[in-house]
Amino acid sequence: MDDNEMWQAVQTCDLAYDGEFFYAVQTTRIFCRPSCKSKCPRRNNVEYFKRSAEAEVAGYRPCKRCRPDLPQYDPDRDLAEASKVVFDNYFSDRQELN
Repeated sequence: MDDNEMWQAVQTCDLAYDGEFFYAVQTTRIFCRPSCKSKCPRRNNVEYFKRSAEAEVAGYRPCKRCRPDLPQYDPDRDLAEASKVVFDNYFSDRQELN
C-alpha cells in the first residue's frame, strides 16, 4: 500500500482500511484510524504507521473519537447493545408485571 492509497482512505474515512494502518497528524500530535470522522488534516501534516504502538512510541496520543488504542471499537454497536439491555429489562413481554 502506498502513500496515495492511504491518503485516499483517510480522505474518505474508509472503514475497509481500519487495522491496515494508522495515521498521525503532526500538528495535533494525535493518531487515528483511517475511518475516523474527525476533520481531514492537511496531507503534508500526516504520518503513517503500521501499528498503533508505533504511533505512541513516536509521541502521538490516541484520538478520543475513533479510539485507535483499542483493538475493537464500534460506538454504534455499543449503543445498540446498551439499548437492547434497556429494552429487555423494561419493555420485554417476558417481564412479569406486579
